[in-house]
Parts: sequence; structure tokens; C-alpha cells
Amino acid sequence: MKKILIIRLSSIGDIVLTTPIIRCLKNQLPDASIHYLTKKQFQPILEANPFIDKIYTINDKIADVLPDLKNESYDHIVDLHKNFRSKGIVFNLKKPTTSFNKINIKKWLIVNLKINQLPSIHIVDRYFQAVKKLGVNNDGFGLDYFIPQKDEVDLKDLPQLFQEGYLGWVIGGMHFTKIFPEEKIVEICRKINKPIILLGGKNDFEKGESIKKSGGEKIFNACGKYSINQSASLVKQADKIITNDTGMMHIAAAFKKEIISLWGNTIPEFGMYPYMPGNENKSHIVEVKNLSCRPCSKIGFEKCPKKHFDCMEKIDVEKVNRLIG
Repeated sequence: MKKILIIRLSSIGDIVLTTPIIRCLKNQLPDASIHYLTKKQFQPILEANPFIDKIYTINDKIADVLPDLKNESYDHIVDLHKNFRSKGIVFNLKKPTTSFNKINIKKWLIVNLKINQLPSIHIVDRYFQAVKKLGVNNDGFGLDYFIPQKDEVDLKDLPQLFQEGYLGWVIGGMHFTKIFPEEKIVEICRKINKPIILLGGKNDFEKGESIKKSGGEKIFNACGKYSINQSASLVKQADKIITNDTGMMHIAAAFKKEIISLWGNTIPEFGMYPYMPGNENKSHIVEVKNLSCRPCSKIGFEKCPKKHFDCMEKIDVEKVNRLIG
């Protein structure tokens, strides 16, 4: 193997979950050049990864990058996205390709019929099915996240209260039914006697301001103020991370942080819980079990289909406080 292309177009967490594949390909096939194809907005996640030799990105049109990819004349393609777009790329490049089992039928069964035939295997280990043919195996070292030096946040630049340690709380997410309610965050924060940095995107800023207003000076709203890599730096330096099932959760896992993850309509059994081999005791999953409506989707909704949102509303805040300590 002289040249290998990995395809994972989105999103933050899914890309971070491919990092063991990148590392193991490079370390176990040291003569191979490892290339990665993703969407332009996710390039910063990979730009400092020392195991990648070249990154290709797309904006809207795959056709824009296809000529360059064809000129590379890859020996092998590892498709870790396995959707219509990635299959189109594979079809056009006409090179040997391997992928993995997305277990979509089994996900459909548990979402729609509540029949659980999900395998007890993390998605990272399913990703390794795609490189088994190449003789590449999981080294067991977990996820990677490399922050460019320019994006490392100096804690001395934060308000003084947050310079000697803090909890990181990821308040955002892509779908409403995966996001812990604001009023419950406030309820928990009022009982915490530690500085808290709220993490999220620009869309989470107003929510963060509302939580800060209710929680007082011990809360710093970082939502929308930092880039993805700078936010990762804040995650890296936090004492603990409280988070929804979102991309930042996987970044926290890459740094082997103690994680309190809050689960709504999705379930850990889908195989995307914090991946920390050898450090599983650092992952604390908080969820409401035995709800007849859960999971209601393998991704999420913009509102609760049942209108009660019990999967989040019934989470025990006292349990979360005990885990925070």
C-alpha cells in the first residue's frame, strides 16, 4: 500500500471517532501515505493530526475535488461514511474499497419496534472492520485530538476565578431531543460550588447567557466565543466535563477526561458512548431507562414526538450532582 484515502465527511464527533483508524493505518503501514476527505468546515479537527499526510475538503460539490482525487491514484479507499455521497466518490475513483457495517436494520428495529438486536460493540471497533483486510488492528490507545499551538487557550486569559480549575459543561447539540433542558442545568449549577465554563456554538450563546444570569459569577459563558480547537483546549484543561451526546463528548474522551454524559432520545447501545479503552471508569452515563418511547430516533428531533420529553425531563438531577462531587 502506497496511498490510502479515508472518507468521513461529517460531523465533529464522527470524525473524532475515526482517529484510531488514522493512527493505526499510519503506524502499522508506515510506508503508506494517509489522505483524508471531509467537509471544509471540519478540516480544523484534523489539521494538526500528525498521522495524516494530506487533507482534501469539499464545500458543496464533490465534483470540485474529484479530479484531484483521481490524480492521486489511490491504492485503497476506506469509506467510514458509507452514504450516498461517499459511495458516489468511491464509484468515480474506481479503486479497491472497504467499509463497515452501519447496522441500520438493527437500529430501525429498536427505534420502531423496540426489538433490541444491537451488537455490544462500539462504533470504533466496527470501523476497524474496514481496515481488517489491510492487516490493521486496533492498538487500544483510544481516540486522538491534536490542537494546533495557535489554538491552545491560556487559562491566564480567562477571568481569575476560572484560572485554577473549572468544570466544563457542553450545553449544545444538533437536535433538541439530545439537549439537556436549560432549567435543569440551572437547578444543578445552583448546587455546585465550583467554577463552570459553558461550552457550545454561537447558537448556544443566548442560552448560555440565560444560565449565567441565573447561576451567577461562578459561570463563564464561552459559547460562540471560541473556535472548535480552542473549545477543545478548554475541554482538555477542565477538571470534569458534563455533556450531552454530542461531538464535544468524544473530544473529551480523546483527552481521557472524566465525563458525565446526559442521554435523551438516543441510547449508548447505538455504540457511540465515550470511547476510552482502559479508562472506562471515567465515563458516567446518565439516562432514564425503561421508557417505552426511547429511543425514538437514531439521531434526534427538533421536538419530542410524544410532547413530554421524559427522556431528559426525568433525569435525576441529584445523581448528576453526586457525580459532579
